Amino acid sequence: RLLFPCSGAADTGEISDRTARRLARGGFGRMYCLAGVGGRVPSMLENMKVASEIWAIDGCQEDCARRTLELAGFAVAKHLRITDCGFEKGKSPANDENVAAMIAKAHAQVTC
Repeated sequence: RLLFPCSGAADTGEISDRTARRLARGGFGRMYCLAGVGGRVPSMLENMKVASEIWAIDGCQEDCARRTLELAGFAVAKHLRITDCGFEKGKSPANDENVAAMIAKAHAQVTC
């Protein structure tokens, strides 16, 4: 499972990034480089073709992670959007509590 977070400039982007990093450290999946996808780095794109699942974790409704992956020709198996989970851009600190809430949402997606 490859995890592609939006690491945007807003607090919700930071929640996305920190969520993916903690999920990866916990063995949930492997965090991968969204900028490499956007830059069409050949070796990265080849590695992605064998992924069992591709996840986009976006900070807001702009869906930059999902759109970048889809524009590169990859199907997104799961899409988490931070602002769909009760967080508001510009008003949601990237603290441990908020990151833990998103980690729980990610684990819930696996059992759905």
